[in-house]
Amino acid sequence: MDERLRAQLAFALELDKEKTILRQTHISGYARQENDAEHAWHMAIMAYILREYSNAPIDIARVILMCLIHDVVEIDAGDTYAYDAQGLATQKAREDAAKERIFSILPEDQKKELIALFDEFEANATPEAKFAHAMDNLQPLMLNDHNGGKDWRVHDVTEEKIYRRQRKTKEGSEKLFDVIDEIIRKNIALGNIRSADGDARND
Repeated sequence: MDERLRAQLAFALELDKEKTILRQTHISGYARQENDAEHAWHMAIMAYILREYSNAPIDIARVILMCLIHDVVEIDAGDTYAYDAQGLATQKAREDAAKERIFSILPEDQKKELIALFDEFEANATPEAKFAHAMDNLQPLMLNDHNGGKDWRVHDVTEEKIYRRQRKTKEGSEKLFDVIDEIIRKNIALGNIRSADGDARND
């Protein structure tokens, strides 16, 4: 086996570890926590079937690949819960170190290609990155809603925190943000999301 293929297969095997990284979100039915690989797969399929709702024309293959690799760094860095202020403060440093180690397993050209795609997702400046972020936000919200808001209640998540995170969804898809807004309002009314004073949608 030549060295290039050996490196590519080593990276493919390394990706298997993503299946062991548990997220705070539970799968449909609340039987167990979902793992990062399941989250990424779910996002990728959603991106394909919902692509018509992107605010701008997108290269859907690029979006799908962003969805599939965006959490690979959590193999080393671990999952950072969206509403964990302490974890978010160190997230970038942990993920930068992980990005260098994990993608360095690949041949240099593919390392550069995937790091550039990962960085594009993080920068959230292109239509593809914005739509991928919309999927990253919609997927767990959809599961939380289906599960009766249990994860929101466990973590005492507020309306303000959810709307602050969902601003990125609006940048990728106005249509899907309207759906999310409806879900959030419903769960505030049900007491699953703690209400904030004022209109948190515009914070």
